[in-house]
Amino acid sequence: MTNRIPVLIVGGGVTGLSAAVFLAGQGVACTLVEKHPDLLIHPRARGLTPRTMEIYRQYGLEPGIRAAAYAGEDFVWRPVKAETLNDAVYEEPDEPFEDDGSASSPTGFGPIDQDRLEVLLRDRARGLGADVRFGTELAAFEQDAAGVTARLGGGETVRADYMIAADGFHSPVRAELGIALDGPGTLFHTITAIVDADLAPAVRGRPVGTAYLERPRPFTIIMAHDEAGRRWVFGTGYDPSRESPGDFTDERVAGMVRAAAGLPDAEVALRPQVPGTDIKILGFPIGAHLARRYGAGRVFLAGDAAHAWPPTGGLGANAGVQDAHNLAWKLAEVLADRAGTGLLATYEAERRPAGAMTMEQAMARFGARMGPGAGPEIIDYGAVSMGYRYDSAAVVGGDPDPAPMLPADLDGRPGSRAPHADLGGGRSTLDRYGRGFVVVGDGPVWEKAAVDLGIDSAPSHGTVPGGHALLVRPDGFVGWRGTGPADLAAALAAIRSRS
Repeated sequence: MTNRIPVLIVGGGVTGLSAAVFLAGQGVACTLVEKHPDLLIHPRARGLTPRTMEIYRQYGLEPGIRAAAYAGEDFVWRPVKAETLNDAVYEEPDEPFEDDGSASSPTGFGPIDQDRLEVLLRDRARGLGADVRFGTELAAFEQDAAGVTARLGGGETVRADYMIAADGFHSPVRAELGIALDGPGTLFHTITAIVDADLAPAVRGRPVGTAYLERPRPFTIIMAHDEAGRRWVFGTGYDPSRESPGDFTDERVAGMVRAAAGLPDAEVALRPQVPGTDIKILGFPIGAHLARRYGAGRVFLAGDAAHAWPPTGGLGANAGVQDAHNLAWKLAEVLADRAGTGLLATYEAERRPAGAMTMEQAMARFGARMGPGAGPEIIDYGAVSMGYRYDSAAVVGGDPDPAPMLPADLDGRPGSRAPHADLGGGRSTLDRYGRGFVVVGDGPVWEKAAVDLGIDSAPSHGTVPGGHALLVRPDGFVGWRGTGPADLAAALAAIRSRS
């Protein structure tokens, strides 16, 4: 017996769970399958950019994220470099941080560990009606012109209109589709552990987000995992041709933590990282790749399946969330027959260039913090994380070479995130977006134009030049800017691939 569903999501990490939230939140039934029995305890990503927080805010997740955060909203991530954590002086990487976008947003940086975030996403997705299944593996799939047939572990077969592969760095789905990768590939391998240890004597009250260390070997990091300074994430590089994660015993890792901290007598205890198991050491590849295509037919790649880069800068998980957000509204439009299938081609046209730019910037930061320091010029963090712009058939009148913008300069030009204006009481103009198209303009002429098209309208609150109006897409990006209401219908049809 075959169950029929609109969208099948493969992978239960932050990208897949976010896709389930975004689809279910727009009334699209979806099933998510994840082969692991439960969520990982390991924190992995440790913060959400203001742009990602804006997206989650649309789905009511901001309060929960703030409640589960390990620091306040004004927290500033401080990367440092040293021989050991006990060095008298820390070196700060030579890179600009400046404005991460918080000043141009209704929300700021979200200091939350990925494991806690994924609990919120899982519960929110299920609350919205998504079918989220752990301990369920995709065994095989095939597609035709009308849909995707997937065989799940246990013998169940599902027939989906579309499938999202959020199945990680090695992505079996990507491999099955035969999609090649661009980029340098795997740079090194790392093992990670979560440890309980009092490292306060080494830190001595200094602010440390992530410490990039040379002991006991290059590519060693220590990150604070609580505000009390007694739980830490430890990671270090290893050569898989000579050893495996299983070779790193508790005693060996504890000794490595002491060497990294510069505290030879510190007491160190390791914690399990997978619920219901005694697995304390995990191994991960650290590399950089960009899928040559972001999908094939009715199957789309998102998150690490589509792109990966070193975690320096914390841009990976955030990009995965933004992939899911971009794709979800387009699937919702097509499945509701409001848009033609040509709209789905704009997912790759928009997100792949954004991925290429972000990969370059992550690599530049990797060089500044852990490598020789040579590489592409580092641009402002906020321009990377919020100021990326799109050029595709879903943007009318866009820039054919859209360079990233500083968040403070986002002014409503097509292809950019719509401008934020504070409406008082904790409200923002951005809160109007997320469920459908919105015409932003002043006066009854724009209200009537919106009514005629069956979409919402809102006043500009000073975010649009006089006489102009914006057509803001469900993802909060500007799809069109103009002065003629007669042009609005043509713009909406073009974006929806109906022209």
